[in-house]
Amino acid sequence: MKLNIIHQEAIKLVKEVGEFIKEESKSFTTAKVEHKGFNDLVSYVDKEAEKRLVEGLGDILPESGFIAEEGTSNKKGEVYNWIIDPLDGTTNFVHGLPIYSISVALQEDDKIVSGIVLEINRDECFEAVKGSPAQLNGTPISVSKGVDLAQSLIATGFPYNDFDKMDDYLSILKHLMQNSHGLRRFGSAAVDLSYVACGRYEGYFEYNLNAWDVAAGAFIVQQAGGKVSRFNGDNDFIFGREILSCSADIYEELLTILQNQWKHSQ
Repeated sequence: MKLNIIHQEAIKLVKEVGEFIKEESKSFTTAKVEHKGFNDLVSYVDKEAEKRLVEGLGDILPESGFIAEEGTSNKKGEVYNWIIDPLDGTTNFVHGLPIYSISVALQEDDKIVSGIVLEINRDECFEAVKGSPAQLNGTPISVSKGVDLAQSLIATGFPYNDFDKMDDYLSILKHLMQNSHGLRRFGSAAVDLSYVACGRYEGYFEYNLNAWDVAAGAFIVQQAGGKVSRFNGDNDFIFGREILSCSADIYEELLTILQNQWKHSQ
């Protein structure tokens, strides 16, 4: 199968699984929550959604492997691997906050070639495939242009189980509160990245992340003309546990702030 066909089939599957999650949200209660660790929640919805994604994506590309949050499959592909977060924003889902998503990326060797983020409640499908511009529900999108940091809205994620870098983090927040339009914390890294891609946010940064949180969204940002890196400027953001994503206009300024304040970054 050609990459564009694989991509379109994957979008169709993601939307089907999104309908499953939306339907389950109507009757979900906190009594159905499990704990993987401190403040690290999971439910049967995450697990079933991942199972459906793994089965469907395996049918679309049989030789592919998987890097999936809930560990449904440990199969490793020689060339192709799907990087999957079946429900990014589980805590929001559990509490009935309507900001959560499905994130699916396809990795060819060490490069992402397809990214899909479905924001479930707004029915917004952000997607990109190698060689084509990023799109939202079929319409091309772009990161913000001609906006400096003082005019920017910045997204982040609050620490929830790793507080070792709290002082550095609070120092960054203080600076950005005083030098931007404001900060937002929605609770889904994939949504935050997608909002950078379409210009709703000018920038986003967060640490203590996994590949499935960022792989699809970061690729979509890049295909929308944005810049993505770790806090120290290197490109190992998929597996590097931290990410800076923003428009080209504010990238250097935001990177400098992070480098000056984030003393623990390697």
